[in-house]
Amino acid sequence: MGYFNGANVAGSLGMSIADKKILFLVSEDWYFCSHRLELGRALVKQGANVSVATRIGKHRDEIIRAGINVIPFNLARSGRNPVRDLLNVFQLIWIYFSERPHIVHHVALKPTLYGAFAAWITRRPIVVNALGGMGYIFISNSFFARTVRTLSGLAFRLLMNRPNSLTILQNPDDIALYQENIGVLSQNLIQIKGSGVDLKKFAPSAEPDEVPVAVCVSRMLWDKGIGELVYAARILKERGVELTVRLVGPTDANPASIPKKTLDSWHKQGIVEVAGPQTDIVGEYAKAHIAVLPSYREGLPKSLLEAAACGRPMVASDVPGCREVCRPDETGLLVPAQSVKLLADALEKLASDKVLRQKMGVQARAIAEAEFGIEAVIAATTDLYTDLIKRAENPHERS
Repeated sequence: MGYFNGANVAGSLGMSIADKKILFLVSEDWYFCSHRLELGRALVKQGANVSVATRIGKHRDEIIRAGINVIPFNLARSGRNPVRDLLNVFQLIWIYFSERPHIVHHVALKPTLYGAFAAWITRRPIVVNALGGMGYIFISNSFFARTVRTLSGLAFRLLMNRPNSLTILQNPDDIALYQENIGVLSQNLIQIKGSGVDLKKFAPSAEPDEVPVAVCVSRMLWDKGIGELVYAARILKERGVELTVRLVGPTDANPASIPKKTLDSWHKQGIVEVAGPQTDIVGEYAKAHIAVLPSYREGLPKSLLEAAACGRPMVASDVPGCREVCRPDETGLLVPAQSVKLLADALEKLASDKVLRQKMGVQARAIAEAEFGIEAVIAATTDLYTDLIKRAENPHERS
């Protein structure tokens, strides 16, 4: 699987993670805390010098307490301002040049695109790209999305096939997409199942003895299927089904973000409960009976992983990522994406069958324990780093 030809930098790497400079590039500090903080802590414990370049919000102190350096970097999320995007790239090049990390780890599509280019320019010895899902650019059929998809695909083919680059994807469908549609070589791709879930923190609890609640923990985006979920909630109210649909999560700078006034209107009409962003996700699942995520496409949705760990059955779209966790008639019910009536039917089925919910919840927890614990994901990632360091030091070895 020869990834590297970096003989010019190999001598400075050594064979272990200890004393290496590892720089994460993540768009938002809250996302780093949600998806990569435990990995960062583990790397610090192994003796690495860990930094994250990110937009600083409310989580700077939490990151610093973990022993991780914070580098301010305000990534332009929308991608519709070419001047600002170009300034972002130049800023990244400067950060990589001045910090000189041994390993750069880019998280999500845009950080991967800009970060991989900056790493190429500054000749960073090891580049790891981690893509959680395909996102708006790969899901939307708008002219803007199609144009950016074509251009970014060409860039990814070049940057991800470099000998010092490895890209982590979360499900086999995305592996196939990057190989067949974009042209990334199989030896430059690897699957790791998500960012993991803390099985101690996200623990099962008895479902409340109240009217069933289906909670959707997600960013409030159209392509997360939020619109379809609201229409399904309308149908269930018309049928007289006793079920509360609760939306938990923030709006976003994403072009697919649902306007706040729309969310407020749904809440005022009593169609769904709109809770906004919440920090106690364990508490949200403890108050709920069902987890629901009717997304158009995912990498491996953390919200469903956390729901499974909490012993909650789920209803999700039969799309890449969701079906890795929501397994038909085992941990939940799958429905075709954007199918409002079938979504309503699935929610009604679980809302009316406590025995089925409990059976699926037990199986969901068992699968979370067997496959998705955060310790396994951290171990897989640190083993990957160690292997990449070894390959960089011995560029002529192949496996």
